[in-house]
Amino acid sequence: MNEECGVFGIWGNASAAELTHLGLHTLQHRGQEGAGIVGLTEHGLVRHHGLGLLSEVFTKPVQLAALHGDAALGHVRYSTAGGRVLENIQPLLFRFSDEAIALAHNGNLTNAISLRRQLEDDGAIFQSTSDTEVLMHLIRRSKQPTFTLQLRAALNMVHGGFAFMLLTEHALYAATDPHGFRPLVIGTLPDGGTVICSETAALTAVGATFVRDVQPGEMLTVDATGLHTEQYTTQTQLAVCSMEFIYFARPDSNIFGVNVHQARVRLGEQLAREQPVAADIVCGVPNSSLSAAIGYARESGIPYEMGLVKSQYVARTFIQPTQELRERSVRMKLSAISDVVAGKRVVLVDDSIVRGTTSLQIVKLLRNAGAKEVHLRISSPPLRFPCFYGIDIQSMNELMAANHTVAEMRRLLDVDSLAFLSTQGLEDSVGLATDAPHGGLCTAYFTGDYPTDLDDYAAGFASELAQRQIDINEVSAP
Repeated sequence: MNEECGVFGIWGNASAAELTHLGLHTLQHRGQEGAGIVGLTEHGLVRHHGLGLLSEVFTKPVQLAALHGDAALGHVRYSTAGGRVLENIQPLLFRFSDEAIALAHNGNLTNAISLRRQLEDDGAIFQSTSDTEVLMHLIRRSKQPTFTLQLRAALNMVHGGFAFMLLTEHALYAATDPHGFRPLVIGTLPDGGTVICSETAALTAVGATFVRDVQPGEMLTVDATGLHTEQYTTQTQLAVCSMEFIYFARPDSNIFGVNVHQARVRLGEQLAREQPVAADIVCGVPNSSLSAAIGYARESGIPYEMGLVKSQYVARTFIQPTQELRERSVRMKLSAISDVVAGKRVVLVDDSIVRGTTSLQIVKLLRNAGAKEVHLRISSPPLRFPCFYGIDIQSMNELMAANHTVAEMRRLLDVDSLAFLSTQGLEDSVGLATDAPHGGLCTAYFTGDYPTDLDDYAAGFASELAQRQIDINEVSAP
């Protein structure tokens, strides 16, 4: 599964670009396809961007020095709409006769295709294939008298999951979708300045103090007079992407008051209560599943062991052209400790199964290392439905659980038993303090119950769904 994107912006600090560079390093897990920073300098808005990791984009001190100023906006990208081309690497920078505007986006707009078609029919010319650019065209075509009102009108025209940030020579702006699918947080720096970014871990990295989460449907403006907030819509309902807690976010981040590591431990504990098994050791798949494995071991009383080791020098998942090379890529990243697993009944805890390719290779690693039994436990429900809000899964054809029963998956993965967490167990374990449906989480990936209309994706999803019979209650197979 591929992450979404990470955004980081600062207003009112003399080291804005340098701090943004540091903050983006902390958010690198959210996107490794490309990176960019726009700095508000004495010469106006200046951008440096490129394909690759942040360290591959910013290779010379002069590149960052050219962005020095009192405000900056940065982005690390994994594409969910639009291809892997330089034109799509954000922040996008637009220069108009009266001003320049930088725009960064985490998420996916469900009506971007139809909006773009309408805009192009009306004469709009797009620079990129990214859905992000749609917002800028809507802003510039608005008849509202001020930029804030133009942005507000545009935000009410786009649908789906988004955390937008914009930088002008006069202010830094941020907004989240009406469901808060994609998180944003606010912080303050001890030597002055306001930070807005995707995760609290990035605030900690730059020494900022957490203030609060950006609320669903909220628009922020930070300028010389301070931080100003308003609701651009009151039609809101909290539905944070559940995969933030399961997989995406760093374990040292907090989302709406819930620490991600502790939430994952509770997922593992609940998984042990729902899906127990007789075994000798528990081990997790590094790194995002380690917290859940600790929870499973704690609740079950089965010892936790480090049965798998991950290489810290393989930065990205390689997309290989053949099955043999894909299998080798897994072996490059992970290895089993035979002295730990040989002759043992192993509970293998993982956070999710998407296509199943990686899971199959990890099971093979344990078998080859001499594991007597392998019982696979997943700290989320079966991922059976696509995401249209900013995760790179937009077809049921990609999802193993959408095309096979749990019993079939158990046989295909060659495990002695396979079991998943229930959706209710997920909601209770995360434990957001809200009375919103589904515990304030978006669980559509597991239930098919989407919080919004799917707009441009509705017909395709309905067609895929009609071809399958899915039992969303099936979660285990001995």
